[in-house]
Amino acid sequence: MTKNHESRIPSGGASKGSPSGSATEPQITLRSPAELADALPYMLGFHPTDSLVMVAVHGEGGRFGGRLRVGIPTAPAEWEDTARQVAETLVQGSRRRGAEPDGIVVYLCQDPRGGESSQRVMTRLRPLAQRLRLACGALDVPVLEALCLSGGRFWSYTCSDELCCPAEGHPLAAYGTSVMAAAATFAGLQVRGSLREIEGRLTPLRGAMAEEQERALDRAAAALVPKILDGATRAEVGAETITLARALMQRMVLSPPAEAGPGADDWDDALLGPDEAAAVILGLQDREIRDIGAEWMEDEEAGPALRLWRALARRCVGAYREHAAAPLTLAGWVSWSTGDEPTARIALGMALRADAEYRFAQLLHHACNEGIDPEGLRQCLREERRRREPRRKRPAAANRPPGRRERPARRGNRRTEGSEQ
Repeated sequence: MTKNHESRIPSGGASKGSPSGSATEPQITLRSPAELADALPYMLGFHPTDSLVMVAVHGEGGRFGGRLRVGIPTAPAEWEDTARQVAETLVQGSRRRGAEPDGIVVYLCQDPRGGESSQRVMTRLRPLAQRLRLACGALDVPVLEALCLSGGRFWSYTCSDELCCPAEGHPLAAYGTSVMAAAATFAGLQVRGSLREIEGRLTPLRGAMAEEQERALDRAAAALVPKILDGATRAEVGAETITLARALMQRMVLSPPAEAGPGADDWDDALLGPDEAAAVILGLQDREIRDIGAEWMEDEEAGPALRLWRALARRCVGAYREHAAAPLTLAGWVSWSTGDEPTARIALGMALRADAEYRFAQLLHHACNEGIDPEGLRQCLREERRRREPRRKRPAAANRPPGRRERPARRGNRRTEGSEQ
């Protein structure tokens, strides 16, 4: 990409699954590889780590459209298939929505490991960049720019001019100090930390706390599975689960952490007893109970619900990791409902890694990636809640499709990998 090429990010929102922007919508214009590199976290809403990112470009003005992010495969033998699959996914998705891409911008983001230099990372990933260029070219969509971001520096794989793109690369602008950062802040684009940090808030605990939690899950499974499978007591178990979940949310409301961020998770973990967490985790494996939990997606309920779902996802340890699909999906839903689409995509992608067949996560993941307005689902949830709680004075939320159990509470270690787009 030459320095004179311009691309535009619609300020109304990054990371939509379809091209966006209009003649009246404010635009952020990028004129160089340096500005493209600086813009990446604002387009995604987070700093990608170990990520392959592709962005569709549309029209003469170079308007950015659909975005796709997957992890970089560790085995080079997988790179050719990965390049073909991601190119087809992005291009065909754009075509399906009636917006043929005129080009693609590729980012390879990986920090140095094991003593290697950033320049070595760039060299090691060059074959992957070449495979991506060939895969996109085979679909008649050129790669306009391919950048490597590593260790605070960036390189262009499409420029061979040493005067323009030296072997040692260029330093990235310090976060928050560039013209792009100022423009993005003015336009309302936010960066919510790094991908690793966001995933870390949803990743199972380790060490002694994890061992204690798994023992509690064993005890809860032995006590609850017969009840859940017994139709005569299922309603009772559901009521107990919802009552306990509400009590835990209220506890969090009364005990807010001193400051926001990942450090607040330790505070929430201390508020949650292992037996309490186990009871709610196993209860959420029932679809009707989970759908009632999905009602807590707005107003004063959203904040404590998100804290609870994150804490429960961290408690799905050992043989119970598959059970994380339910709290991860609820965390993704609350994030999406409250306007945090980047975090929603990450949480829903993690839910599908926990259980690739979890239907609620599949539906929400697809809808979020397609840029569908979540208000339709919110309205369904509010109406269902009003039918179930007719005396409730204020509207809230819940979409409870005809009841069936999503999956009985059980031990298991089946896991399927996946990535968000």
